[in-house]
Formats: sequence, C-alpha cells, structure tokens
Amino acid sequence: MRIGELAERAGTTTRTLRYYESRGLLPARRAVNGYRTYNEDDLRLLQQIRTLQDFGFGLEETRPFVECLRAGHPAGDSCPASIAVYRAKLGELDTLIGRLQSVRAQVGAQLARAEAELPGGPEPLCELTQVTDGGEQA
Repeated sequence: MRIGELAERAGTTTRTLRYYESRGLLPARRAVNGYRTYNEDDLRLLQQIRTLQDFGFGLEETRPFVECLRAGHPAGDSCPASIAVYRAKLGELDTLIGRLQSVRAQVGAQLARAEAELPGGPEPLCELTQVTDGGEQA
C-alpha cells in the first residue's frame, strides 16, 4: 500500500508517517517508481506506536516495542527491552500518582480550613480597589 492508504488505515497523517520514517521507526521502502510502499506489518507497527502514545509513552519509548515486532515476535511487548520500558513507565506513573495525591491532600486541607473559617467569621473583602496615579485609592 502507499503512504496515503497507510495513513488513512492507521488514523494518522502522511506527515506523521514520514516523521516516523525519519526516526527509524517505520521502514523506508520504495517502489521502482519512487513511491513509499508499506504492508500489513507496517500497519501493525503503527498501531503499536499509536496505542503506546495514547497511554502516554513518548515516541522513543515505543522503539523497543517496534523492534520487538520487527524481530518477528507476535506482540511488541514480548521482548525484555519492552518489559523494561513498561517497568520504567509504571515507576513514572507511581511517582506522578504520589505527587497528585499529595497535592490533593493539600488542596483538601486548604478547603477544609477555608470552610471552617467561613461560617460566623468576618465577610471576606472580595472587591478590588483601584489605585490612581497619585497612589490614592479610588
């Protein structure tokens, strides 16, 4: 198949496919007429890349999965290098989740404090005062 058909079937653009080719993730095969040619295996590579990117993997993080498929494995994650990338990504996600849980706890504490101070306390001043050029409030 040609580049336009592959892009359409993969749900991407020809520009993206050329970029993947320049990064070595997609093979650069040419027909005698100079057109790029692709096959079902290339579509499978693209589907693997797109799935991983949907999960938050960076383009370079997809490389071991692509290489695993190119080596003839039935799945891109059936190689030790792919499993190592999964482990690293899980570590990153665990760190992010920990940070988000910490921020959530802080925001929850701030909310609780603000709500506790609100009933019966002085009404907060929410109006902005405008300062004139002479430094006086208007």
